[in-house]
Amino acid sequence: MKRLNITIPNTLAERMKDVPNKSGLITEALQEKLRRIEKEKLDRLLVEGYRATRKEDKAMDEGWEKITLEGWK
Repeated sequence: MKRLNITIPNTLAERMKDVPNKSGLITEALQEKLRRIEKEKLDRLLVEGYRATRKEDKAMDEGWEKITLEGWK
């Protein structure tokens, strides 16, 4: 465990006054926020990757389409 000295707005501190385990609440909130940030980063990277390879993907799809449809025409 690591002990931190943080500053939060008074209004937020007031809302937390009746929470028995403030450290647990803050830890849980941070974990949730960090998971969301990591997911958004991964989503952005996936979109960038798909965009970067879309021409190659389309060419590959067209090649497979010809083979797949050979017997249907």
